Amino acid sequence: MAISNLVFLCILAFISLNEANAQRLKANFYSNTCPKLESIVNQTTARFISRAPSLAPALLRMHFHDCFVEGCDGSILLNSTSNNTAERDAFPNLSLRGFQVVDAVKAEVEKQCPLTVSCADILALVARDAVSQIKGPFWPVPLGRRDGNVSTSNGAFANLPPPNFNITQLIASFAAKGLNVKDLVVLSGGHTIGISHCSSIAGRIYNFTGRNDADPSMDPNYVASLKRRCPTGDQTSIIQMDPGSSHEFDIDYFTIVKKRRGLFETDAALLNNNETNAYLQQHSTSAGSASFFKDFAESMVKMGKIGVLTGNAGQIRRICSAIN
Repeated sequence: MAISNLVFLCILAFISLNEANAQRLKANFYSNTCPKLESIVNQTTARFISRAPSLAPALLRMHFHDCFVEGCDGSILLNSTSNNTAERDAFPNLSLRGFQVVDAVKAEVEKQCPLTVSCADILALVARDAVSQIKGPFWPVPLGRRDGNVSTSNGAFANLPPPNFNITQLIASFAAKGLNVKDLVVLSGGHTIGISHCSSIAGRIYNFTGRNDADPSMDPNYVASLKRRCPTGDQTSIIQMDPGSSHEFDIDYFTIVKKRRGLFETDAALLNNNETNAYLQQHSTSAGSASFFKDFAESMVKMGKIGVLTGNAGQIRRICSAIN
């Protein structure tokens, strides 16, 4: 059997198992064991977001990074140990923020419902509430996830799509997690909020092909603007992913990508496929705002079911940063 066929069969097996476990998640999972759960999560999360709204995109990103590695099992929250480098310490995750929010929520939940609610479920709820609290979309979060015991830096490198992936690689990466082309475009729209650092795009604006050039797919005026913001060698300055609108969950992301002003190569790649381009055009119109919120909510529910552990698998951690 060809290697490609083996890979395809492995993907099918993963998706089948994923769907079977995902069916065990349900909205009222903790209705008897922790009936005040969602209220506790919402109120505790709000205390942080009210003071620092920039944590909302950070927590959304954390949820994404958790689900794409080992599934949505809270493995991103585990600390490294003396003999293992965990996901959170892998290079793609070094800029993650908001762990203190999840830890605070977990502590409050433990007071009411000891060893009952998983960190994986708490992260999924925190990400949803944080986005909703900055006037972004709200989506139902089916619950019942268990916490995983495996967290490795290699897993992060192997599963997280890097910012220089082309459209073929992006589609394959999402398909391997059971997400389709529409999910790819809609979830990329999460870049409508949040920031990055100059280090993440330095190569794209200063040395794209090794000849001291910029990515030709970018609007030259945008390149010039980024160079003013990020002088040569600047590794730490902050740049908005959706300039002028990075604190608002809106459709401006799709508009700037259309104008060849997407910050990352993965943003620009959405223009290079007929199907992804069609979705991008659809959401970039004024009428696309409502459909974007609806589609984002649906895709977040799908993403939140990737590789979940249920039943007797995994565990319920006492604290989110360490295995019991």
